[in-house]
Amino acid sequence: MASLREIRRKIKSVKSTQQITKAMKMVAAARMRRAQNAILASRPFALKMEVAVRDLAMMEVAADQAAGRAVQIHPFFDRREGDRVGLVLVTADKGLCGAFNTNLLRAAVDWLRRNQGKKVSVAVVGRKGRDLVHRIQGADIQILAELVGIFPKASFAHAELIGKPVIEAYLEGGLSSVTLIYNEFKSAVQQRVVETQLLPIPAPEKGAAEKDSDFKFEPGREKLLEALLPRHIKAQLYRSLLESQAAELAARMNAMDAATKNASELMEGLTLGLNRTRQAMITNEIAELVGGAEALAS
Repeated sequence: MASLREIRRKIKSVKSTQQITKAMKMVAAARMRRAQNAILASRPFALKMEVAVRDLAMMEVAADQAAGRAVQIHPFFDRREGDRVGLVLVTADKGLCGAFNTNLLRAAVDWLRRNQGKKVSVAVVGRKGRDLVHRIQGADIQILAELVGIFPKASFAHAELIGKPVIEAYLEGGLSSVTLIYNEFKSAVQQRVVETQLLPIPAPEKGAAEKDSDFKFEPGREKLLEALLPRHIKAQLYRSLLESQAAELAARMNAMDAATKNASELMEGLTLGLNRTRQAMITNEIAELVGGAEALAS
């Protein structure tokens, strides 16, 4: 049976841990609210950018069809065949956020397994993802870029740092596709691992490309589309950074809340054990006193 001193030491240790987890939960909750506001602020821009790109692409398809030319929008829309693929992996820098990183790394390993035998170019955000890529890095895996320590202050500049080498590798390095894996923020209690194709961009349906416009473009639709597409890709990367940032904070808040509750339950059990041990000691002492008194009386 543990002594009273040992039990009190355990209770003190658990209480200290509980204070830490409770503080981490409060910090994560405050940061999560700011991260949610950042997502809401960036969403209209991303949506309008997507609409503008889609409309311009449909105009290009309609113009090519009307002129009887082969449809050629932009290299970002081209479907390619090849043995080189790209991956953008967004993870967290730290742990203590439940299964947040585990689910992402499992999805990344599964993607690498499906693309086994191909040459892979990886751009990674977050220390956990960087460590994974460094552990498995070989002749078939090339690191395009890596960013660590940007959360919880991710900005569009970080998306540009990731987007530039990815776009260059796609246009000049012969990548056939680029896949983006990140955690999407659904709610404060739910996050979802998303695996989506970043490049090539899905082309408009040829049969439905009847869109026309009375607008005149200067210097032209082609030049405008060429300028917008890289910003569109970076906007998607920026949105994924914000989503991952909010999802990580939500996962950490939930994990620390669960840890705080577990600490309370553990303290209750230890306190009950302390009381039982103390009661047993008192009972033994009373029994010894009674036994000694009876021995003296006899």
